[in-house]
Amino acid sequence: MRPDRPIFVVGCPRSGTTLLQLMLHAHRRIAVPPETRFLTDVYYHRRLYGDMRRPENRRRLAERIATDRSTRFHELGVARAGYVRAAVEGPGSLGSVLGAAFAGYAARFERPRWGDKRPAYVRHVDALRRLFPDAQFVHLVRDGRDCVASLKEMPWYPMGVLHAISTWAEAVDFGRRHARRLPAGTYHMLRYEDLTADPEGELGRLCAFLGEDFDPAMCEPRRVAAVAVPPRKVWHRNTLGEVTPVRVGSWAGRLAPWEIALCEEVLGERLRAHGYEPAGGGAGAAPGDLAAYRRVAAHRRLARYRQQARDWLSRRREPGPLAALPAGPRPQVRIPQQRTAARHAAGGR
Repeated sequence: MRPDRPIFVVGCPRSGTTLLQLMLHAHRRIAVPPETRFLTDVYYHRRLYGDMRRPENRRRLAERIATDRSTRFHELGVARAGYVRAAVEGPGSLGSVLGAAFAGYAARFERPRWGDKRPAYVRHVDALRRLFPDAQFVHLVRDGRDCVASLKEMPWYPMGVLHAISTWAEAVDFGRRHARRLPAGTYHMLRYEDLTADPEGELGRLCAFLGEDFDPAMCEPRRVAAVAVPPRKVWHRNTLGEVTPVRVGSWAGRLAPWEIALCEEVLGERLRAHGYEPAGGGAGAAPGDLAAYRRVAAHRRLARYRQQARDWLSRRREPGPLAALPAGPRPQVRIPQQRTAARHAAGGR
């Protein structure tokens, strides 16, 4: 097993993935940055950037990533010129250009291994594996009712309770699929409740999965919060304190009765499968609430199918290599010639 395999932290938003990010970042060999916004976006729009075997295309993509504020590249603290140079001089594949940004972040801390945390990656594991075939995925699961309660309080989540419930259901369903289909040593699931109750035990098992020695510093993630969590993210202020299970089960006082009833009716089987017992005792969800939820879930499902169909079409004619390649001398490969306007006018092929 390669000692520098990328690590992706996935799950439902507000499930504790930032806490887990900090725990991993505290490890002496691993660096996991704040969330960025370019990896999957570039993948799904890869045809816009052309064949990465061409240095000019690598430069154009790297400069776009490094200068567009929407990518949040600036939060990596990596020098723009250094990243662009590494991308241009590195291997000619899309994964290599993207991975160079995270490798640059790891180099800031003199770590040999990089990771990336974004809960939404749970829906894009297949795409990430195309870019980084040897990647490992760590899926953190939390009681769906606690996730829903937390999501509805977030200033950046305006979609409401129905979408929040569907978001948790999707994350759990994708997790089941990954556990069933991914090769051994690729996917690891743990629960937030277990992580906060027994950090050393859970992190020891996680390190065994990653092929790393356990580092006691991982149990004190607050020590790295100042460098790995942007100050503007005030909703992560709990990461500045001790690891504690005090927030476990807080949904009981944060959700309205109708929200609890809907969560437990829609998510009941999924909750039980992960060791979360529904409280029960009520009359069940109202028919109108169930119908509204089903409409939201169907709409989200249709959007996923459309994205999958678009990606399937893109795969029919890839613009160039996708998988990250080892650094060093590159084999000579034939790069398809680009058509010119003159050749088109002449009917050339």
